[in-house]
Amino acid sequence: MFVENVDPQISVLIGKERLRQMEGLEMIPSENYASKAVLEALGSVFNNKYSEGYPRKRYYGGNEFVDEMEELAISRAKQLFGAEHVNVQPYSGSPANLAVYFAFLKPGDKFMGLTLSHGGHLTHGHPVNFSGMLYQPVPYSVDPKTELLDYEAIRKLAQQEKPKFILSGYTAYPRAVDFRQFKEIGEEVGAISFADISHIAGLCAAGVHENPVPYFDVVTTTTHKTLRGPRGAVIMCKEVHAKALDKAVFPGLQGGPHDHANAAKAVAFQEALQPSFKEYAKQIVKNSRALADELMAQGFRLVAGGTDTHLLLVDLRNKNVSGKEAELVLEGVGVYCNKNTVPYDPRPPMDPSGIRLGTPALTTRGMKESEMKEVGRIIAKAVASKDDTAAKKRLREDVRSLCKDFLFY
Repeated sequence: MFVENVDPQISVLIGKERLRQMEGLEMIPSENYASKAVLEALGSVFNNKYSEGYPRKRYYGGNEFVDEMEELAISRAKQLFGAEHVNVQPYSGSPANLAVYFAFLKPGDKFMGLTLSHGGHLTHGHPVNFSGMLYQPVPYSVDPKTELLDYEAIRKLAQQEKPKFILSGYTAYPRAVDFRQFKEIGEEVGAISFADISHIAGLCAAGVHENPVPYFDVVTTTTHKTLRGPRGAVIMCKEVHAKALDKAVFPGLQGGPHDHANAAKAVAFQEALQPSFKEYAKQIVKNSRALADELMAQGFRLVAGGTDTHLLLVDLRNKNVSGKEAELVLEGVGVYCNKNTVPYDPRPPMDPSGIRLGTPALTTRGMKESEMKEVGRIIAKAVASKDDTAAKKRLREDVRSLCKDFLFY
């Protein structure tokens, strides 16, 4: 039976959410639209199975086809990223990162990661997170003038602190990451090279961004965001670390894998292996740069002066509006983004100075540079008209008009 026959209330909410997604501009960099094929696998009968263990080594019977499915997901991820070993079972990005800590560190051990307010993630060493509570984070920062990673400063800090691993890969850093420098620094101080490429994985897989997987010790990524798969994660590593990482995931931190999610990951990897995905990834960056150019032309200041990736970080201080206020104003006209700290932000995290914008979902819908210029103008007008109800109403209609030509669902 269909949802509408069993639970009309949830059915209505699903319909409303679908309409919101199609009538608005999803610009949160971590969001994207999964294909109908991915969603079909996610809602498949694999949901009904328990499969504790790994392929051909399960603790339950009846896993013949689960084993085949998981092996497909693993082989496709290996091909996509050039990985020696892949574990597709992590439920999400944070549990995947926790598994890496669990495999390589003991409580109290020292590691390095980018501070959250400069573009890192909670699991990269923030004090309120397990990574900061159980282990000893040594945070590094971006340069206060350029807002770029200072690799020599990172090298000196690593030489001084001798961390067990150095974590690279970020959630709000708009420029390309020199992963090879991180690898060199790690080798110099005897540290494990660990990258969290959750945001840029699709760009890495397509060759649009440097892919650290073939030469790093361990790499984690979510499978949604630029990969356009289901909500979930994978861990990729050198074969020498395979046993420790697999043991950390199961039985260390998880029980039965989510087989329906793993089937959807397999579908997403298959989609990402197609030539069209490379063109999609290239267009993401083209769109980001076009949007950046338009916003700068409209007088906005971009952190690090622009973007090389799927995201932009906008410093709103010269516009006399806070990130929280801008997020609410933009949501009111159908542009969905998130408030975000900028490096060395004088404002508190819940009402910071910036907003974070991304182009993956709009690119999935088929939008290109000309549409990004229009989106940039809409954003500028909305911020300038934050107290003008009539102007915001007109902008909401402009957004609907733009979106109707780029339906995805």
